[in-house]
Amino acid sequence: MPKVVIAGAGLVGALNACFFAKKGWNVEIYEFRQDIRKMEHVQGRSINLALSHRGKCALEAVGLKDYIVTQGVPMYARLIHDKNGKTTHRQPYGQPGEHIVSINRRHLNEVMISEAEKFENVRFFFEHKVIKADPRTGTMTVNHDGTLIEVQGDLIIACDGAYSAVRRSLMAYPLLQYSQEYIAHGYVELNILPKKDDFALEPEVFHIWPRGNFTLIALANKDKTFTVTIFAPFELFKKEMFDRNSAVKFFKENFPDAYELLGEGHIAETFQRVPPQALVSIKCDPHAFDGKVLLMGDSAHAMVPFYGQGMNAGFEDCLIFSETLMEFNDDINKTLEAYSKRRCLDAHSINDLAMYNYNELKDLVNKTSYKIRKSIDLSLNRYFADSWIPLYSMVSFTRIPYHEVIEKRHVQDRVS
Repeated sequence: MPKVVIAGAGLVGALNACFFAKKGWNVEIYEFRQDIRKMEHVQGRSINLALSHRGKCALEAVGLKDYIVTQGVPMYARLIHDKNGKTTHRQPYGQPGEHIVSINRRHLNEVMISEAEKFENVRFFFEHKVIKADPRTGTMTVNHDGTLIEVQGDLIIACDGAYSAVRRSLMAYPLLQYSQEYIAHGYVELNILPKKDDFALEPEVFHIWPRGNFTLIALANKDKTFTVTIFAPFELFKKEMFDRNSAVKFFKENFPDAYELLGEGHIAETFQRVPPQALVSIKCDPHAFDGKVLLMGDSAHAMVPFYGQGMNAGFEDCLIFSETLMEFNDDINKTLEAYSKRRCLDAHSINDLAMYNYNELKDLVNKTSYKIRKSIDLSLNRYFADSWIPLYSMVSFTRIPYHEVIEKRHVQDRVS
């Protein structure tokens, strides 16, 4: 049977392993970290994930959707908190019953690795750092305990994240177009603990404290905690939250209700210990090279997290590749060429939408014109479900290709 070599045992790498294992391929996954199931603390981004329709479809294709959904908390609307500590209004995500699922990144990754490991034709190699890949020879070089090892595969898939070693080794490749953009905002993550053994806030909504140039959000976890994230310009972190006392003062003034739930001690300790993390948007074209190497997930299209589509787009990568492979009767060369052409356009589109949605989250949600547009969108969708679908619904509750979502929205904008 053919062999696929996967760089990275994150969410997309582990799901890819399941897809290929079900097709009968031999699968090897190389991951530079230890097995996260055995680690006390995991480095890297830990912003909670929002599982929506695209991601669910990919999980369903490998038989994991029903279980994964039970591991999260449904969210049916945004709930807006004002500067006085009051909730002012809620904005439904879609029609009654439509929702996304808040799920913890680490727990999901652990589940995905365990599921992939159940296949006899899947092998994980932890503490193996990927160095490079060579499309001409179909080889990938990894470092294990200071020894360089060359592994061979019929296909090499880079799922090694925004700072992909595989992609970096391809940068001199002819005609590879690449761009990256760091936004001016960073983030710091905190936690709200349960209150009297229950959720301290309403659980089935996306809590948001929009303050123009900075924003606080909170998503519920299955264990009744909340993951809280503040997004702000790095300059604001330096000026207003530069030490434990200034951070406490900033939260008390701008998020009084969240401040009470987080607690002065937790805020102070977090800002003393944790520096703000950067957010990057990455685009590249093509995603496939010489019929041997393929970029997927963040290695191909890292995006800012403001549309909740990073994981969903990565999971959809796996599903679309599987569908394309079936379309071309397992012809790898034809599949890679077709997949790259289709997916690059969509990847660029969702990157752009994620940038747009940050402006919406930090400011537009409070504007009357935005609220009216949301209400009109949902009303038209209720009566003309097939011909009028709100932008957010097209992204989160359908599998309409991302580039078509933008095209349809432009048409709706002209009509309205």
